Amino acid sequence: MPVTAQPIRQSCPANPAVLERHSLFCLHPFGNPWETSVPTLHAAACADLMDELTRIAARAAETILDLAITAADVRTKADNSPVTAADEAAETVIRDGLARLAPEVPIISEEHAAREKPKAVGRGSYFLVDPLDGTREFIAGRGEYTVNIAIVTDGAPMLGIICAPALGDFWRGIVGRGADRTALARTGQPTAIRTRARPNSEAVIMVSRSHLEARTRAYLENFSRAKIVQCGSSVKFVRLAEGSADLYPRLAPTHDWDVAAGHAILTAAGGRVSAPDGSPLVYGTSDLLIPAFVASGDPITA
Repeated sequence: MPVTAQPIRQSCPANPAVLERHSLFCLHPFGNPWETSVPTLHAAACADLMDELTRIAARAAETILDLAITAADVRTKADNSPVTAADEAAETVIRDGLARLAPEVPIISEEHAAREKPKAVGRGSYFLVDPLDGTREFIAGRGEYTVNIAIVTDGAPMLGIICAPALGDFWRGIVGRGADRTALARTGQPTAIRTRARPNSEAVIMVSRSHLEARTRAYLENFSRAKIVQCGSSVKFVRLAEGSADLYPRLAPTHDWDVAAGHAILTAAGGRVSAPDGSPLVYGTSDLLIPAFVASGDPITA
């Protein structure tokens, strides 16, 4: 039976009643836990927040577009990845916006985590942010960089927003409520998006432009008839979510914030993201790393 994608179902303005409170333990820097309380944001609460989160992502995108990149702006972090003034400025915009919108919800973001190790969140919800995913693409002048904002609830991505400032597009999704695509200028109505069944002939496989390592190359040898498309940032996830690609393998470690927003959007659009053995991804480990994953637009053939 054909499946008709529907736009994300929004609910009423934010209501504190939808924030179910859970008690959990956060890790003390010296190993002694203390009890705190964090809201749990399920689909209805995420829908309440979607429009304001979209506006926050749009402000971050505008900040990035306003900052012309120069060689003096590029620095190298301890993990040998590049960072620019645009990464940091966008993160400030996002963290400030999230703190005003939902002050009780913890925020884990890439540049802040590089300076200060986040406390572990076992249950409840937190924001997971990559303010500029694809910094290498941004530095190179390619448009394949994104702003990623996710809500992770009880260890699983529930909401995802990906904005590609240079491409002028947003992709958004809430697990169980669908996914959509809209313009950064937001001049029209969002268009519902849906994954496609994997074609019998030539599948389209997305791979990293900057991080195509040996294990992923070996995996691709199983798909002799596939079309391989190199691309930067989380744009790879949304190509699957909107039905223009079929598979995205990444068989090397990547950080939680690189994956979570795309994971939520792709799941909301009908796809699947899992470990290579089919088991669920584990978010919130001590190093905030996903060892490997395979994203598929068609969960039946994943």
